[in-house]
Amino acid sequence: MPKGDHVTAQAAGGAFWRDRPTLVTGATGLLGGWLVARLVDAGADVVCLVRDWVPDSQLVRAGLLERTKLVRGDVRDQAVLERTVGEYEIDTVFHLAAQTIVGIANRNPISTFETNIAGTWRLLEAARRSPTVKQIVVASSDKAYGSHDVLPYTEEAPLVGRHPYDVSKSAADLVAQSYAATYDLPVGITRSGNLYGGGDLNWSQLIPGTIRSILRGTRPVIRSDGTYVRDYFYVEDGAAANMALAEGLARDFELRGEAFNFSNELQMTVLEVVERILGLMGSDLEPEIRNEATHEIRHQYLSAEKARRTLGWEPLFTLDAGLRRTIDWYAELLASGR
Repeated sequence: MPKGDHVTAQAAGGAFWRDRPTLVTGATGLLGGWLVARLVDAGADVVCLVRDWVPDSQLVRAGLLERTKLVRGDVRDQAVLERTVGEYEIDTVFHLAAQTIVGIANRNPISTFETNIAGTWRLLEAARRSPTVKQIVVASSDKAYGSHDVLPYTEEAPLVGRHPYDVSKSAADLVAQSYAATYDLPVGITRSGNLYGGGDLNWSQLIPGTIRSILRGTRPVIRSDGTYVRDYFYVEDGAAANMALAEGLARDFELRGEAFNFSNELQMTVLEVVERILGLMGSDLEPEIRNEATHEIRHQYLSAEKARRTLGWEPLFTLDAGLRRTIDWYAELLASGR
């Protein structure tokens, strides 16, 4: 099937997800909303852990709250996690809750460490104590690797984050691995490139900020010098990848504790991405390059060969297909007066 065509979760997951009690932390986040949508389409019995009310999130805008169970609470609250996992007899956990913005992490490292690291060990501890949990997928990041000279990054590269956000992901990733190694907990770890897509409400992020600027007729802002190289990974592919790993954990005991890179395996500079969006939107605006970025990795991209070989995974969307869907999402949001 050509990339860019929509694949329903029901078709992709078969009967695996039907009526499966599934917990998603961070359900109002970018990845969380699309993952919940895909799980609901597949027939899962979804429980969402939500800290803040986010009316413009995909979870709310897509009407998913009416199709799921909602628990209000913080991922750092052990009692809330224990109650949720126990009372809803959770079978599968997707741990996505995190503080995801590099700039915020640099300004507020303690809150980032508490959410990203402590939140992870508390969630895993709740799962360890539960007799019902059978699969746990922990969302790490390519930032967990820190900076390396050898590219692309493979799963064997050491986790050597140096700055607050990167360190928080390195540490959470290692905590997840330790629970698998020490307690035989059925944990799998996703390490994705830079996720983008409709529902990212952090306007300081490159892609949503660029699209909003163009829709408003103002020059898009590039905080760096424009030469930083990243993977850009569409969020609906991210949702499908998380589900593929959970299904893999259910099939193969040997996958517990394993990490998997997910990526389109494209190297693109920040400026190239902005120019691609300008072209897709038919705009001749010139980007404003501020060169203000600090404590960020200059060049990262991932090899997804392990996920293709072991899980039979491949992305469903090309970069342009993902960007078009993203542009349409923000155009609709902003047309509604947001």
